[in-house]
Amino acid sequence: MTSAEAAGAAPPQSGWFDRVREITLRLVAWPSVTGSADEAAFGPRLDAFLADLPAFRDRPDRLRLIPAPELPGCSSVAALVRGRGRRTLVLAGHFDTVGIENYGALAPLACDPLALREALRTELTKPATEAERLAAEDLSGDDFLPGRGILDMKSGIAAGIAVLEAFAEDESFDGNLLLLATPDEENRSRGIRSVRDALPALARDWDLDIVGAINLDATSDLHDGSAGRSIFLGSVGKLLPFAYVVGRPAHAGYPFEGLSAGLIAAEIVREIEANVEMAESVEGEWSAPPVCLSLADFRVRYDVTMPDRVWLAFNILSQRRTPAEVFALFEAAVAAAMERAIARTAAQAAAFPGAPVAAYPPRVITFAALKDLAAARGGDAAGEDSPPADDDNPFAVTPPLVDALARRAGLEGPVVVIGFAGLHYPAVHLDPDQATHRQLEAALRSAAGSVAAEYGTTIGVRHYFSGISDMSFLGHRAAGLELVAANTPPPAFVDRPADDILSFPVINIGPWGREFHQKLERLHVGYGFEVLPALIARTVRQLFQTTDA
Repeated sequence: MTSAEAAGAAPPQSGWFDRVREITLRLVAWPSVTGSADEAAFGPRLDAFLADLPAFRDRPDRLRLIPAPELPGCSSVAALVRGRGRRTLVLAGHFDTVGIENYGALAPLACDPLALREALRTELTKPATEAERLAAEDLSGDDFLPGRGILDMKSGIAAGIAVLEAFAEDESFDGNLLLLATPDEENRSRGIRSVRDALPALARDWDLDIVGAINLDATSDLHDGSAGRSIFLGSVGKLLPFAYVVGRPAHAGYPFEGLSAGLIAAEIVREIEANVEMAESVEGEWSAPPVCLSLADFRVRYDVTMPDRVWLAFNILSQRRTPAEVFALFEAAVAAAMERAIARTAAQAAAFPGAPVAAYPPRVITFAALKDLAAARGGDAAGEDSPPADDDNPFAVTPPLVDALARRAGLEGPVVVIGFAGLHYPAVHLDPDQATHRQLEAALRSAAGSVAAEYGTTIGVRHYFSGISDMSFLGHRAAGLELVAANTPPPAFVDRPADDILSFPVINIGPWGREFHQKLERLHVGYGFEVLPALIARTVRQLFQTTDA
């Protein structure tokens, strides 16, 4: 059995395969690492490529570059194929990629999938790990292609372009298709957020009624592909709550004269790390439980004083919980951990001859409350130490801001300050109470069934796309933005959508493969080049066959 048969995808067909493959190889050949000059150049290159296609050659007014104000020199691409009427479906994808450093000596081939596959075949002759064994098997035939960004997510954009071309040739097409290709998804999603804010004016200029969107992002599946061949009705949300721990410093020879911030931090990690009770599930689909992404102290030189200040930040995914609900869970977990640390220290002190036994009250405050404390001591407490807008690492930017404000406020431990370290990605999901959402779901389910039958495969429908995605910022205004903004120290990591953003349902239909962001990132070509564009096109037709009722 070939890997294509095991994955359940049809062999290459004459309809879509060659064209999507051609476009994919073209897009992958253009490097576009996030934050690079290549990323800035990609938008104009894609615009020029589209302008030369028959669909747009005589219609330059249907292409537009949309500047990203927070990304100097970068722009998104909008491409419109008109049919009849105003109803419009968006096809959205990001063109930036992660770096190529992990390719090592093969980095010069990272954007040349065919040459890279040959080089990897040679390198993987004697695989040393199970991951390498699977990659060697996958790449031994023609079912997978490797390359930076081929999976995440230039093949998705290529499928979208091929669908645009097909509909441009159909004069009887009811509806319109709008491709939006954006930068910066791998960082702070500033591309899609700027497009979201520009979309109302664009819709007015082109007289469009946007009724839905298909995000074209990729899914990873290390097994038979059945999980990868999926349509997603939504995308998980992400919050990055932090805990800034202030203990009571003491000499290491006299530990019971203080309270270690390190012990409190350890208890917080023990309480929250991989805590399944803090994970969410919808109809058996689970989001991953929290994990600690950052843990550090503030020492600048060696001494034998117990650490008095420690920083932690956690990745917490959400499905239906609001930011306020997640923040409340986090606060309760931090408070419980702090109580244990205090109780442990007191118990150990009681058991140690002559040690003082201190009774510290557990205290947890929000970053918003810390700002008020600092302001009460005089001066501009908020924003005084704000980072520049182009400082992208929340773990480099946020801790010193919180530490400086805590010192300005005269904060004494034991106390833990909680807030949000980085950008909030809101969860999004189709709403069965809204007619446009029901229509899009009916269209995708009909398309999935018919396309799967035609290609002899399976296409699942799942609730939540598990990778953080640009879906979070398209078609809806999230709840709880005020709470997040008030408790996020760097203004650059606060999303402030325009007042007039459009509302419409968003789903994800994209390629599948394995190990995106890694050296062995690879795309399943039978699905990505043939089944995927057929599925997108069928969903479009099914949607526009429905009425506005």
